[in-house]
Amino acid sequence: QVQLVESGGGSVQAGGSLKLSCTASGRTISSYTMGWFRQTPGKERDFVTAITWSGTTRYNRDIVKGRFTISRDDAKNTVYLQMNSLKPDDTAVYYCAVGVGATVAGYEYWGQGTQVTVSS
Repeated sequence: QVQLVESGGGSVQAGGSLKLSCTASGRTISSYTMGWFRQTPGKERDFVTAITWSGTTRYNRDIVKGRFTISRDDAKNTVYLQMNSLKPDDTAVYYCAVGVGATVAGYEYWGQGTQVTVSS
């Protein structure tokens, strides 16, 4: 069992930056792929990015467009999402997860989410 806790969300103006953190407990994440997803009310949860145990990254280019960077610090059992040049369309609840691939079905453990609100 893995528990994931996201932090770092908040309110920011368009063009601003936020860095989300996701800290795991119960199991070391060093052998796992970690992903970030986001969801707005009434819509499906969308894949944003993931990073494998070896550091290989994958991005949803339709969303990220070079603005977001995922990283991990296995010594801290934590994965990060640096978000720059934020837009109002980035407003969502952001979730981290342990799993594989780029679909919700590939991820087994989820955090509770952190709200990101971007105002114009």
